[in-house]
Amino acid sequence: MSQTLSAATLLAVPLAPLAGSLLAGIFGTTFGGNWIGRRLSHTLTIVGVLVAFIISAMTLKSVAIDGARFNETLYTWMVVGGLKMEIGFLVDGLTAMMMCVVTFVSLMVHIYTIGYMEEDEGYNRFFAYISLFTFSMLMLVMSNNMLQLFFGWEAVGLVSYLLIGFWFNKPTAIFANMKAFLVNRVGDFGFILGIGLLAAYAGTLNYTEVFAKSGEIAKLGFPGTDWMLITVICICLFIGAMGKSAQFPLHVWLPDSMEGPTPISALIHAATMVTAGIFMVARMSPLFELSDTALSFIMVIGAITALFMGFLGIIQNDIKRVVAYSTLSQLGYMTVALGASAYSVAVFHLMTHAFFKALLFLAAGSVIMGVHHNQDIRWMGGLRKYMPITWITALLGSLALIGTPLFAGFYSKDSIIEAVHFSNLPGAGFAHFAVLAGVFVTAFYSFRMYFLVFHGKERFDQNPDAHHDDHHGHDAHHAAHVPHESPWVVTAPLVLLAIPSVVIGFMSIDAMLFGDFLKDAIIVNAAKHPAMAELAKMFHGPVQMALHGLMTAPFWLALAGVVSAYYMYMINPALPAAIKRRVEPLYTLLENKYYMDWFNENVLARGARGLGIGLWKGGDEKLIDGALVNGSWKLVGWVSGVVRKVQTGYIYHYALAMIVGIFILVSYFSTWPMIKELLSK
Repeated sequence: MSQTLSAATLLAVPLAPLAGSLLAGIFGTTFGGNWIGRRLSHTLTIVGVLVAFIISAMTLKSVAIDGARFNETLYTWMVVGGLKMEIGFLVDGLTAMMMCVVTFVSLMVHIYTIGYMEEDEGYNRFFAYISLFTFSMLMLVMSNNMLQLFFGWEAVGLVSYLLIGFWFNKPTAIFANMKAFLVNRVGDFGFILGIGLLAAYAGTLNYTEVFAKSGEIAKLGFPGTDWMLITVICICLFIGAMGKSAQFPLHVWLPDSMEGPTPISALIHAATMVTAGIFMVARMSPLFELSDTALSFIMVIGAITALFMGFLGIIQNDIKRVVAYSTLSQLGYMTVALGASAYSVAVFHLMTHAFFKALLFLAAGSVIMGVHHNQDIRWMGGLRKYMPITWITALLGSLALIGTPLFAGFYSKDSIIEAVHFSNLPGAGFAHFAVLAGVFVTAFYSFRMYFLVFHGKERFDQNPDAHHDDHHGHDAHHAAHVPHESPWVVTAPLVLLAIPSVVIGFMSIDAMLFGDFLKDAIIVNAAKHPAMAELAKMFHGPVQMALHGLMTAPFWLALAGVVSAYYMYMINPALPAAIKRRVEPLYTLLENKYYMDWFNENVLARGARGLGIGLWKGGDEKLIDGALVNGSWKLVGWVSGVVRKVQTGYIYHYALAMIVGIFILVSYFSTWPMIKELLSK
């Protein structure tokens, strides 16, 4: 690519997956007549995503090495007064990185799906959905205005709804996708309020123009209150991120998203959907830098999510749910970094996390396939010798997740912990404690899963009621089958994801955190928020950082977590059960997920239903239909009945009425004055 990026070439990035999605979704399904088979459907979608990845990689090279940038409007959709609604692209370091992450992870998921969904009837439909997901996320990250951002934002929400409920005959899947949809509507309401306020006070939806007017907006107060307008805007925007990126208390949908097929779990948790909120806040850094209140709010919410969602991962027995709670915790880390004004560290962790989290999910799916669709880690064990490729890649992913020095997760995770340490905002102390404690928790539940799955006694033939996914049509006798390694279409993506999970942090930390790669995408007020400036002073290269990391608290906490997991599940497996008996109330609290689902279902949902029924029965049926609609015609009927008796049609009745009327009028005007005069005397 040249110094100036081509609009036509950039347009091919989102349109290639869209074309693959439309072809597979229309002509490869009953809807379009099943004109194309499975092989052509997956080929078309994979080629579309591959084209997008190749162009994204070329774009990244041009942006990183040649300093190329792109910020243009491609199409003006509508003009309302002075407000332009446009479609356009903004490509800088942040966008180019996101484009590569989204397309690469999506490509791996597409290839993996060939093996994982082989037996599923909705094969072509699934490929259409995941390609559409890729298109939606690319439109979101490439946008240069808030209208297009919101389009991508809602599009990823829609496709996640379709994918979580992919098996639409499963009641749990139906419940899960409705839950995801409703929770995200709560967040999106806040998001669109923030966009609306920006449009109202800035008079534009274009990023560059909004940021240019941010100084003026920062001087304004929110009408009718003593709140700063910029604080209200930033908190509203972040509420949107709380829904999409599953932050407390809008996190409840993400664990349930496991009801969808494993490939989509990897796509949602690694590259699309949940990363949208983190990306959005980083993109809006010029606005968030103007409100310390909003940044503190973000930091505290992130800290709560990082620590308390990690605790829930400790007690999970479903292999996919362990990884899901890990995602929640890591998203909390990213959010904490955003609150500390370490936006570049947040997106750096987003990038490293995308690779090892996609790896862990796909490895979990490979394990599920190998043990014939049992997902309970208590009934696995000893899989290392049966599934060597899955084992080694899962180990590398787990080491990256817990922040082992030299691995990708180490560089991003330790940078977050240090950045929070240097933050001077209210709530930074609690956040620093949360992210430090989270290191031990993450290491413990990650290696609890690792040891139970790949080491110890073989238990895969002992489960009396192994969980089998309905879609696969496997019977219970499969539980007794010997595990086997997955086919190459499954293991190849694992190997390709394992490579960046190990090396990407080492290779890119200098450029992303302390170089010029993100300098024009992210704005930080170093005087007020010194975290990044302090980090820069401490950084002396990735090797030195790794060596220093061996002597820091996070490393020893991670090691303690691994050792604890090994002792409790390999050496002394009776200990976890003993601890459970001692702290039964705490275990019950964790098992019920802090009763948040209970509260949402029994208080909020039931209250909303009660209000709806009250408005329906009382407001609509009784007041509107009963009193206003039915009451009005009944009144008209009564009046007409009375009038009908008066209007007889006989002329002598009308003559009598005239005589009586004249008599009354004459009496009133002649007699009444005399009566009043007499009464006054």
